[in-house]
Amino acid sequence: MEGVKRASSRAGQLTQQLLTFSKGGAPIKKPASILELLEDTIGFALRGSNVRYETSAAANICPVEIDEGQISQVINNLVINANQAMPEGGTIRIGIDNVTFEANGGLPLKKGKYVEISIKDEGVGIPEEYLNKIFDPYFTTKQEGSGLGLATSYAIIKKHGGYIKVESESGVGTTFYIYLPISEKEIFTVKDIVEEGLYFGKGKILFMDDEQDVIDTAKQMLTHLGYEVEIAMNGIEAVEQYKKAKDLRQSFDAVILDLTIPGDMGGKEAIKRLREINPQVKAIVSSGYSNNPIMSDYEKYGFNGIIAKPYEIEELSKTLHGLIMGMEEQHHKVNC
Repeated sequence: MEGVKRASSRAGQLTQQLLTFSKGGAPIKKPASILELLEDTIGFALRGSNVRYETSAAANICPVEIDEGQISQVINNLVINANQAMPEGGTIRIGIDNVTFEANGGLPLKKGKYVEISIKDEGVGIPEEYLNKIFDPYFTTKQEGSGLGLATSYAIIKKHGGYIKVESESGVGTTFYIYLPISEKEIFTVKDIVEEGLYFGKGKILFMDDEQDVIDTAKQMLTHLGYEVEIAMNGIEAVEQYKKAKDLRQSFDAVILDLTIPGDMGGKEAIKRLREINPQVKAIVSSGYSNNPIMSDYEKYGFNGIIAKPYEIEELSKTLHGLIMGMEEQHHKVNC
């Protein structure tokens, strides 16, 4: 049930994410377990189908740094294609492995380590004359469909610094291979999961946004999670409140800054001033627009994390808990 809930949550975000992506926005990447994402996405995509799936994973699969919503959409597209290729039923076989490519390794990939995902069906296959066209926009052999699924998937994987390829034989089946660069970063894994998947905490949060409905929603969520909340309507107020609290030795445990405040100081400038006051400030950038480069490379601009709008309490609770607690047992790193 929890997996379906997570998959449904991702699906609800896809329209906004892909719309932003189509306008040139970079993926908002975080370290993640590809195994968990695959299980959630595939199970959800095959609900009610007469097709089953089997997963085979090597030991110690490396984490990848991905936009989970976008990669989930890629997997969803490929699984639906495989499902439609087997109208009489069958098995989709998923393989996951760690691979290393040297320079000029036969694929247009940089030298380094990758996670390889293979999705193999037992379907009708793709005619050889179509294989070099399937990733072209609007190309499709189906009576229904836009032909954008595989083109979108190709673009997403390319934006992640990876590659997708296909092998197929008519009457035998098709295999898609996805290659994603591994992540050297740690994956946040809270051990004390409580009520409804929420990670409760404690501490003092400075929340900056200029929209009252956003403020009201966020304050209600944060209070429910156990935090004390103070509000700033723009960057200048946030900096003033942060400095005042620090001078009174009542410092904030974390700040959440809206990236853009029309006509006023937003998060980009505010974080610079906050780090002058306290280089160790724990700051999260928030926005409803993923096409801003700060959202896809937030650490470069001085932030410790991101939360996309509209807020989901599960993601908000997880991000804050990991940032504030910062305990070693809440992180793990696979030796890759």
